[in-house]
Amino acid sequence: MSADTTLSIQAAERTDEKLVRGIGVPALTANIVSSTIGAGIFVIPATVARGLGSAAPLAFVCCAIAMVLFVTCFAIAGSRVSLTGGLYAYVEVAFGRYVGFLAGILYFLTALGAVAGVVNVLANSTALVVPFLGSPVMRIIVMFAVYGSLVLINIRGVREGAGAVTVITVAKLLPLLLFVCAGIFFIHAPNLAWSGWPSSKSLGDAVILLIFAFVGIEVALIPSGEVKNPARTVPRSAYLALVITTVIYILIQLVAQGTLGADLANHPDAPLAESAAKFLGNLGRTILLAGASISAFGFVTSDILSSPRMIFAFGRDGALPQFFAHVHPRYRSPDVAIITYATLAFALSISGTFERLAVLSNVAVLLMYLLCCAACWFLVQRDLRSDGEPFNFPGMKIVPALAILAIIWILFHATVREFVVTGIVLAVASIVYLIRVQLPRKS
Repeated sequence: MSADTTLSIQAAERTDEKLVRGIGVPALTANIVSSTIGAGIFVIPATVARGLGSAAPLAFVCCAIAMVLFVTCFAIAGSRVSLTGGLYAYVEVAFGRYVGFLAGILYFLTALGAVAGVVNVLANSTALVVPFLGSPVMRIIVMFAVYGSLVLINIRGVREGAGAVTVITVAKLLPLLLFVCAGIFFIHAPNLAWSGWPSSKSLGDAVILLIFAFVGIEVALIPSGEVKNPARTVPRSAYLALVITTVIYILIQLVAQGTLGADLANHPDAPLAESAAKFLGNLGRTILLAGASISAFGFVTSDILSSPRMIFAFGRDGALPQFFAHVHPRYRSPDVAIITYATLAFALSISGTFERLAVLSNVAVLLMYLLCCAACWFLVQRDLRSDGEPFNFPGMKIVPALAILAIIWILFHATVREFVVTGIVLAVASIVYLIRVQLPRKS
């Protein structure tokens, strides 16, 4: 670890000491569940069923097993690095500022792909309620209106943006709970019968997309500097949230599969709404379509509130031109960063479908997970410790290796296109970092 990195970490620790460690297990668990369950689960069941049929729940189990490995790595690293920043802090402590910067770029690409994909879900759900909005031109107008309105809200200040997030977060979970609680009584057992064990390729293809629905834990771990006793709170909250999320997801898939059967794959835009129509009629369909729209809008609202701050931070720290760290003179918000991020996301939204954008986002996030799992292995080898007792258990050193193997297996099912896009972004980011950070430092 370089001297610059050590000094940077010490400075971060002194800053984090000013924060109040008030987040316990219930609050952190709720935050992870809220960050994880989003708009993707309203549409992914149809795509998974298309590839696996009635064996679709197996993909959820595989994702859950992989996430257990990833979460364990996060818990091990989080109990040793209690800095605000989550996964990015773990990577920076282990490998230095440059690799930490690349982890930040991967998060940025993850966020862009995710928000662009979810806006596609929002446009599709809106078109099902108002068919007039389903034409290509009207879809673009709807997407522009979504980004434009949220840009205006967030430029006017973070309080307005945060208020919108709070309201929508509560609303998005209610339709899913109604769907599961009512639909479980209308499942037809023959619809869940397996016709055979799926192939490794079909299972992997489903998992590379489905991982989109499980991503979110790393976002909730960012405020690590405000968590009480991270060595105890981070593992318990992460595992509890993963169990809750997995159970909800499997129940959703079982209800959708059990009510629609093979027809589930024929409704890629709104599978849960079509399933709800079977046992709740048109009212149920409308509620689930509204739920998908609310959840999608909630995700985009939250993302536009938080993700542009990374562009602002890059500008502030010199990785990007100072222009990107501009602050609105009246509202004191990072207006240039918000507009830049929304413009990039809008361009992605109109250029791809939800499935393509979700896989692009997943490739970026899995590469970020790969860095984090490697950082976990490094921190364990160096026996780095924070203020408290680190999270330890027998056989701990083998977990990062298993997590890395799981990531490689999942990434093997991605297409060349996603790797090329990710590689280009990382290459450009590296050149910018070299020109703006490394060369001025040496001179």
